[in-house]
Amino acid sequence: MKLDKIDVRILSELQKNGRITNVELADLVHLSPSPCLMRVKKLQSEGYITGYAAQIAIGKLGQCLTVFTEITLRNHRQIDFARFITAVEKLDAVIECHLVSGGYDYLVKFMTGGISEYQSIMERLVEMEIGIDKYFSFVILKSPVVKSHLPLDSFVHGD
Repeated sequence: MKLDKIDVRILSELQKNGRITNVELADLVHLSPSPCLMRVKKLQSEGYITGYAAQIAIGKLGQCLTVFTEITLRNHRQIDFARFITAVEKLDAVIECHLVSGGYDYLVKFMTGGISEYQSIMERLVEMEIGIDKYFSFVILKSPVVKSHLPLDSFVHGD
């Protein structure tokens, strides 16, 4: 499926507000409701829309600590990467994990209830013998810019 400008606008609007009604969405993208709904269903069936979720105000739930951790593995065989990923996938506190180029192997984003919980998680990971050589932690003090929507027009070059 090749996306056109209307498809990209639909995706952009849905990522801003996944609870928007079809009539409101159709109006925003300048379609009538029926063709708009057909396009949304097509975008879902083609895998462009993978789900809908609520955005939670984490701070209202209690104390939350966000830590970005640079992790370097001892060895760099495929089995070493697979072993590491298998272990971190099981951790609820791991929100993101990225294989990166540069001076370390992975950038991992943790969210925990505090520094002692994070420290316990890292100690367990090191003890698991999953190949961690070293890690550096960056505790987030404040996040002045956090966006929940992506600049889709930058990624798609439609008609």
